Amino acid sequence: MAVPGRRNGQFEDDDDDEQQNYALFEDNGFVEVDTDTPPHLRELYDAVQLGDVDALRLALDNLNGSIDEPVEDGDTALHLACLYGYLPCVQLLLERGASLEAKDEDGALPLHDACAGGYSDIVQLLFDSARDAECVKRMLETCDDEGDTPLHHAARGEHADVIRTLLAAGADPTKRNLFGKIPGELPDGNSEAKTILEAAASAMAC
Repeated sequence: MAVPGRRNGQFEDDDDDEQQNYALFEDNGFVEVDTDTPPHLRELYDAVQLGDVDALRLALDNLNGSIDEPVEDGDTALHLACLYGYLPCVQLLLERGASLEAKDEDGALPLHDACAGGYSDIVQLLFDSARDAECVKRMLETCDDEGDTPLHHAARGEHADVIRTLLAAGADPTKRNLFGKIPGELPDGNSEAKTILEAAASAMAC
C-alpha cells in the first residue's frame, strides 16, 4: 500500500520499512535498488518515481503490457504519480487511458493517494477526468481495506483544501471506517480540517 500503515484510524510506525529496500553496492560505486517491479515495467516505474514526464512518455510509448498493471506493491503508475504529487505525470497517464478506479493491494484508488498527500490539483483533475457523475460517486465511496474513504485520508492529513474539494463533489462526512471513525474524528482538535468536517457532518444531520 502506498499510504503508510495505520492502527485504529491513526498512523503507526512500520518496522518493516527498513527491510523493504536493499542497495547493492558494487566495486565501481554503482548502486542498484532491489524492487519487486516486473522487468518489463521497470522503465515506467523509474520514470514515475522520479516524476520525469519525458521519460514517462517514452516508457509508455515502449510499454509492452497494460498501463494499469501494478508496478510495485500493487500500485499502478497512476497510484504512484498521485502519491508523489507529480501532476504532469498524472495528466499524461490519464491521457494514455490509465484507470481511475484501479485498486492497489489494500483496496485504495489513486484518489486515496492524492488525498493522503494533500494534492488538491490532482484530486480535481481526477474528478474532471471521470467519464460521468457515477464514476465520481464510486470513487468517493470506495473504501480501502481499513474502511477508509478518500475523505478519511484527507482528514487524517488535515488537508483542508482537499477536504473542501471532496465535500463539494459529494463525499460523505458521516461514513465510518472499520474502526468506527468518521473523517471528522481524525484531525487534531483545533485544526481547520476538523472544523470543516464537523460542520459538514452537522449539516447532514439536520
